[in-house]
Amino acid sequence: MLKKRIIPCLDIANGKVVKGINFIDLVDVGDAVEVAKRYEQQCADEVVFLDITATYENRDTIYDLIKRAASELSIPLTVGGGIRAVDDFRKILSCGADKVAINSSAVANPNLIREVSEEFGRQCVNVAIDGKLLDGGYKVFVKGGRENAGLDLVEWAKKCEDLGAGEILLTSMDGDGTQNGYDIAMINAVCDRVNIPVIASGGCGSIDDIIDVFKNTNCDAALVASLFHYGMATVNDVKIQMERSGISCRILTV
Repeated sequence: MLKKRIIPCLDIANGKVVKGINFIDLVDVGDAVEVAKRYEQQCADEVVFLDITATYENRDTIYDLIKRAASELSIPLTVGGGIRAVDDFRKILSCGADKVAINSSAVANPNLIREVSEEFGRQCVNVAIDGKLLDGGYKVFVKGGRENAGLDLVEWAKKCEDLGAGEILLTSMDGDGTQNGYDIAMINAVCDRVNIPVIASGGCGSIDDIIDVFKNTNCDAALVASLFHYGMATVNDVKIQMERSGISCRILTV
């Protein structure tokens, strides 16, 4: 059985970790690299940096920050935000990131998924999908959750897999920052349709929420932000409870 992953998510704005509710009302949480290092010490499996305003502000990703993080972390680093072309993908990998997450640019140019997969390997291609329940179905939103792309979420996830995505980072916009739990129905809808790893994101407010998403979906990893950023639990706390609940994970040994 593959071990389930716990992945702290660091939303980045102006080089700082921020957190908001439903993608707005952002507050400063701290220096991105220092926060990431703290989670590594707690046995996080990976860390995700999402430059959440890069696409909306039409600017490049924060390369200097990525270089600094990659030089100080030993766990995998995924970076997303502001990636519009193959060359952007190449620059982020050359800065030391292990995987690159693309979202709005993939919707605008789906062939970008195929291009980066063929050049760099699908193992480093993460397609981030922001979903929202609308008119009885799950729809894809882009540009930091600001625009409805007019795509069915489940069909888009399958297309991403077919084009060469190595994993899906699936975020519930309805749950983002609310701490009301993961969107189990949305996660199951995607997991039932694709054969690549799915990372559940959006709504985690307690360790029980993480246990719930692993027990009730086939997701491979849980993305966590508020729970860790606000000091309500550590990564180790989560993994100890996962082990007690019969969920296989990598735990810290001392």
